[in-house]
Amino acid sequence: MPIGAVTVWPSKEALTRVGVPRVRTALDCLLVGALAGWLFATAYSADVFHGWRAVLPVLGMLCFGTAVVFMHRWTVRRRLLPSLGLFLVIALLGAGASAAGAEGTAALLWILGGALAVERLPLAAGLGVWAVLSAALAVANTEALIEVAITMGAVLLGGWTLRLDAQARGAGFRLLAQERAARAAEAESAALAERARIAREIHDVLAHSLSAQLVHLEAARLQIEGGYDREQVLRRVVEARGMARQGLAETRQALSALRGQLVPVEEYLRELAVDGVRTEVVGEPRLLPAEASQAVRRVAQEALTNARKHAPGAGVTMRLEYARDAVTLEVRDEGASAPGTELAASGSGYGLLGMRERAELLGGTLEAGPAACLESGVGGAPYGSGPPDRSEGKGFTVRLRVPV
Repeated sequence: MPIGAVTVWPSKEALTRVGVPRVRTALDCLLVGALAGWLFATAYSADVFHGWRAVLPVLGMLCFGTAVVFMHRWTVRRRLLPSLGLFLVIALLGAGASAAGAEGTAALLWILGGALAVERLPLAAGLGVWAVLSAALAVANTEALIEVAITMGAVLLGGWTLRLDAQARGAGFRLLAQERAARAAEAESAALAERARIAREIHDVLAHSLSAQLVHLEAARLQIEGGYDREQVLRRVVEARGMARQGLAETRQALSALRGQLVPVEEYLRELAVDGVRTEVVGEPRLLPAEASQAVRRVAQEALTNARKHAPGAGVTMRLEYARDAVTLEVRDEGASAPGTELAASGSGYGLLGMRERAELLGGTLEAGPAACLESGVGGAPYGSGPPDRSEGKGFTVRLRVPV
């Protein structure tokens, strides 16, 4: 046993009666009451206390009960000197009872004091009190030293057993408190993660919707400055309004997805496949987890928006491949057939950066760059460094891979 263990107090949970069944508390009170009654009956039947001395046993038991109550409080507060003073009171009460001829009362007080000391005090102090009370009992019963040794040995074993029992109960309550704290922290972490997830979904939906609206409004501005026909400008404005409505619909859809009300990804991609966009599905379609499904949807939206902005009129192919442990989305345009306009120079490339961060949160990858570079393994364009580089004019590819 480490040296420090003999000077350590029992845990506060062990020193309190938290978790002790009420039945056991009632039985303890009943046992103490029965012992007190037996002591009184023994003392009075032996005619040890008569006359004014008849009140001494009652006063002695009241003093003992008061000492135990205060001892309980001081030991819970881990105050060693006051606790030792109370055990001294118990020892003196036993000595007084022995001097008055109540040997049974004295022996019981010393026995109870020894057991309580071993149970509630630091082990070194408890053994010291037990040794002092054992010596007092031996001095009072010099003719029966063997019986005293056996009795006090049993007291030591009983006090140690009570100490271990209380320590086990206290450890159980500490583990319960730790488990409750862990569950509370886990619930709080889950709530924060859910908030972050909702914020990310709404942010991506709004960013995509507003970006698409900006594309059409910027085109309308250029048409107005270029003197285009009123009908052409109006068509752009109407398309921007339609993108606003679509953004609201996608926001509702994102909220439905967060509630678990998901439609298959391939059906959603087919809904996006308008204005020359082709959709291919490879593998056995299956329902994806909510976050993986949302990642595929957001990347498809962002890639199509970039294709319409940087390669207007070019053919676009969306290919969704289901593998055993992953799903891959590839969006490839055939490249702009005409030199880029002022509209193509708008944007900062942070849409792709956000999609890459979303993929990495799920343990996946996102590559974006000229199709020839990706096919040769050269790599994609840098993220967040400006608009994607389409100078080669041979098409641009966005490829997402998410484990499922």
